[in-house]
Amino acid sequence: MTTIKPQPGIMQITPYVAGKSAAKGANKPTKLSSNENPLGPSPAARDSYIEVAKHLETYPPSDHADLRQVIANIHGLDPARIICGAGSDEVITFLCQTYAGPGDEVLYTEHGFSMYRISALAAGATPVVAPETDRTADVDAMLAACSPRTRLVFLANPNNPTGTMIPESEVARLAAGIPDTALLVLDGAYAEFVDGFDGHAGLVETRDNVVMTRTFSKIYGLGGARIGWGYGPASIIDALNRVRGPFNVSAAALAAAKAAVQDVAYTDHCRAENAKWRQWLRERLAISGVPSDESHANFILARFETAEQAEACDAFLQSKGLIVRNVAGYGLGTCLRITIGDEIACRNVAGAVDAFMKGARA
Repeated sequence: MTTIKPQPGIMQITPYVAGKSAAKGANKPTKLSSNENPLGPSPAARDSYIEVAKHLETYPPSDHADLRQVIANIHGLDPARIICGAGSDEVITFLCQTYAGPGDEVLYTEHGFSMYRISALAAGATPVVAPETDRTADVDAMLAACSPRTRLVFLANPNNPTGTMIPESEVARLAAGIPDTALLVLDGAYAEFVDGFDGHAGLVETRDNVVMTRTFSKIYGLGGARIGWGYGPASIIDALNRVRGPFNVSAAALAAAKAAVQDVAYTDHCRAENAKWRQWLRERLAISGVPSDESHANFILARFETAEQAEACDAFLQSKGLIVRNVAGYGLGTCLRITIGDEIACRNVAGAVDAFMKGARA
C-alpha cells in the first residue's frame, strides 16, 4: 500500500465535466452545451492569433502589460489592478490558493459554478453552500451562511447555469455584510451580455473587499485560447501575482484578447444577436410548455416537469444532432441548459423541443 497521499480535500473533488460535443448518429451535431459564441471571435482577434504563430519560439510577456492597458482603456480601470489568467478559472484558482486553506470556508450559492467547489477543495478549504430562492442568489441566505471561518464568497452575476441576476443594490449589501476576514469575488463571465453593465467594477472601486473576474471565453469567442482577467484592490492583485506563473497566458491568447476587446462594434453585434435569439427561443419554448426564467446570459435554463422528462428531451435532442447541457450535477435535474446559437440552431432547437413535448402529451 502506498504511503504517498494527496493533500486533504483533493480526493473529494469530482472532476469538472465539460459539455458534450458529439451526439451518437449525428454527422455534424450542433453544440449548444458550453455557452460558446456561435458567431465566433472577432475577425481581428482571429488574425492576431494567427500572426503570432510566426513567432512561437518566443516567450510571451510575463507582465501582460499591453492587454491590461487596453482592458483598462475600454472599461475605465486602473491597469495596475488587473491580473490576467488562463481563463477566469485560473484567477479563481489563484484566489483560493492565496486566501483559503485548511480550516477556512469558501461560500457560494447552491447552483453556482462548479469550479468554486473544486478550487476550494484543491486549496484544502471547506466548501459551504447557501440556498437560492427560485434559482436566484439570496443575499440574506448567503450572509446567514457566513461564519468566522469564511474567507471567500463567490457570486456569479449573471449566474451560470441559471442565467438569473440580482441587482447592484443587493450585491452592495452582500459586500457590506460579509465578515471582515472575507473577500467577495464577483464572477462576471457573462457580464458583457448585459447591456450597459460594468460587471460591478464600480463596487470594486469603492471597497477593499471585492474582486471581479471576467473571461474572453464567452462573448469574445476565445474559449479555445483560454484567457481571462480579474480586477481588485492593489493589495489583492499584488498577492495573486505572487502565485501566478510568469508565463501563464500564451502570446497568441494575449494578442487575440487585445484585438477582441478593442473591437467594440463586433462585441456589440454579438450582444444584440444573443439578446434577439435568446428572447425568441424563450418565448417559443414557453409556447411548447417549457418555461424558463429571464436569462441575462447567452443561454436559457429550460424547465421540465420531472427529471425523467428532462432526460428524455435531452436524448431526443441528441437524436436530432442537438447537444445541450444536462445540469443535474448542479442540483437542477428537471432542467436543461441551452446555449443561444445562431438563427438556424435556435429554430432547430425550438422545433425539436416542440415535437418532443407534443409527443410526450400524446
